[in-house]
Amino acid sequence: MKDDTIYYKALVEKDKSFEGIFIVGVKTTGIFCRPTCTARKPKQENVEFFATTKDAILKGYRPCKVCHPMENLGDTPEYINKVIELLDKNPSIKLKDYDLRQMGIEPSTIRRWFQKNHQITFHAYQRLHKLNTAFKKFQTGISVTDTAFDSGYESLSGFNDSFKKVFGVSPSKSKTQNIVDLMRLETPLGTMVACATDKGICLLEFTDRKMLETELKHLAKSLNATIVQGHNKHFDLLKEEIGKYFEGSLTEFTVTLDTVGTDFQKKVWEMLLKIPYGTTVSYQQQAHAINNPAAVRAVANANGMNKISIIIPCHRVIGTDGSLTGYGGGLWRKKRLLDLEKKKLMQ
Repeated sequence: MKDDTIYYKALVEKDKSFEGIFIVGVKTTGIFCRPTCTARKPKQENVEFFATTKDAILKGYRPCKVCHPMENLGDTPEYINKVIELLDKNPSIKLKDYDLRQMGIEPSTIRRWFQKNHQITFHAYQRLHKLNTAFKKFQTGISVTDTAFDSGYESLSGFNDSFKKVFGVSPSKSKTQNIVDLMRLETPLGTMVACATDKGICLLEFTDRKMLETELKHLAKSLNATIVQGHNKHFDLLKEEIGKYFEGSLTEFTVTLDTVGTDFQKKVWEMLLKIPYGTTVSYQQQAHAINNPAAVRAVANANGMNKISIIIPCHRVIGTDGSLTGYGGGLWRKKRLLDLEKKKLMQ
């Protein structure tokens, strides 16, 4: 089928997999929309498709007020960032509805956002964030009693009960348990989730990746850890370098990584790190590079198990015929990343 026919079918079905691939302009209204717009669908003869919002604007269309095509899908709203930043600075506080309204935030709105994006309530997020901070204090030798009251708990028993429900062990036995920090990260290609241990970044994925939940469970099991929202010393450099990468001013990452996988997978990922910025290799070439030319399928599977997108650049691996084959973040993102790097090299 021609692209227009495929795109129109995706538009009618509100197919999320086409987000980022096309923008649709509606001739009868002068509006342009994203593929998943919930507005009433126009007839096929009344639409035209564009690769970017810029193309639609240059053609005279204006953005839809229903689907907001000018915004990155899944972006964290500024008021959420404001709340998270406040909790990061003072984990012991407990924000109630009154406090949120004083900040100009409707409590029901923030509750819906946390439920939709994290599958937990805002109250649960605050509790987890507080316990995450407490866990780290234990690692530095601070006593359970001091930590409990510093964290805003009114009783030691209440703190012990809450801690055990989250981490599965009492505070005094938590030395045997590990923790993985998690944060959301905004990029021009959508929101990502990053995870880190004390050793380095162990996950960086787009939030709409289908395997994300499975990857998080694998991390927790492999590291004997609980994954909790919280700050990590590696996150600041990660945000800085990801930002520079998308600006086109960074071609090599220096942020420390803590890869979690089998010995074979790690060998494959190490080879990925050696693929120069702006270039591509085939799966066959990748298999030869690790001295195992017969392992093309195994190499492809290992690429698919890579949990650290962009930095470990599995997007630079393509089919032998030059086609853009599988990519967990979506083929449209793979194309955007390769186009970004090629454009930088041509400057």
